[in-house]
Amino acid sequence: MNVYKLLRLNRFIKNHRLKFLVLYCLHKMNMRYLAVNLDPIMACNLRCTMCYFTDKEYVKKMKGQLKIAEVERIAKVLFKRALKLQIGCGTEPTLYKQLPQIVALGKRYKVPYISLTTNANLLTRESIIELLDAGLDEFTISLHGVRKETYQTFMQKGQYEVLMNVFKTFADLKRLRSFKVRINYTFNKDNFHELMEFFNYFDGKSFDILQIRPIRKLGNTTYNDFNLMPLAKDYPKVMDIIRRASYENRIILMAPSGLEDGAKANDSSLIFDYTFCYVSPDQVWKPEFNWRHQSFEEFSKEIGWSRTLFKNIFKSKSQLKNRTNRLNYEIEFN
Repeated sequence: MNVYKLLRLNRFIKNHRLKFLVLYCLHKMNMRYLAVNLDPIMACNLRCTMCYFTDKEYVKKMKGQLKIAEVERIAKVLFKRALKLQIGCGTEPTLYKQLPQIVALGKRYKVPYISLTTNANLLTRESIIELLDAGLDEFTISLHGVRKETYQTFMQKGQYEVLMNVFKTFADLKRLRSFKVRINYTFNKDNFHELMEFFNYFDGKSFDILQIRPIRKLGNTTYNDFNLMPLAKDYPKVMDIIRRASYENRIILMAPSGLEDGAKANDSSLIFDYTFCYVSPDQVWKPEFNWRHQSFEEFSKEIGWSRTLFKNIFKSKSQLKNRTNRLNYEIEFN
């Protein structure tokens, strides 16, 4: 399954009523439409300065991990409804010892697309192969700097050489196996301009998708300069360089068309809250969901979920309270 074509289709179809009609039908027919985002462990090995793991008060609340038996129960409850399984949503999943088992569970329940979001510092050739053997479709690598000095400034405790070796391994294995590598580059005014040199440092044969996304406020982080207006003049020029290089290397580019697009809510995200399913040691989908004893279908009926989806067909965009800036990027296939 090509999830990027689905994302692009979501942006292409402007009629939100049609989208909710499709969701309603999928739900009633017991079909897949959820994006399950799973954090099996609430910890991270790095202290990235733009991340809430540098917020001391927030970190105090980030505790616990799921037992593999709990993951198996969650898989039984949710995975048959998952269109995509994203392992790692806000923490570092490679700290979880049974990670390949989660991937294998996804495959057992025939989840069409399974992705792992990681800072890559704990990946080795052996662990990469093990995850691929379990059925992983995509590695998504979080990145906050192109050059070594910038990378290690923003991704504290990160090892640049380890990261570069991981990408060498990707390039090597991609000649033998079919899987995707996506890079998520979060930019601010201090790491943006070195994007012009991106393909001088990262081999286009080692990855397939490049997402350029603006900084977001994630708590009381160490780095807290969220003003991107100093980049307004250079943004089109830098993105044009990235766009051309992505085209030459046949890389899918995901990026806001302008700086203002990265901050505002957008029509494409109207269905986000109705497909996004977050799972962690603290919560499975919704706080009141008794997932240990209820099925997804039983709880959905209890809260009138199909009725909610149906009513949304007839609501205006303003009534849907679209406050999120998720899905705020254009997707360019090359």
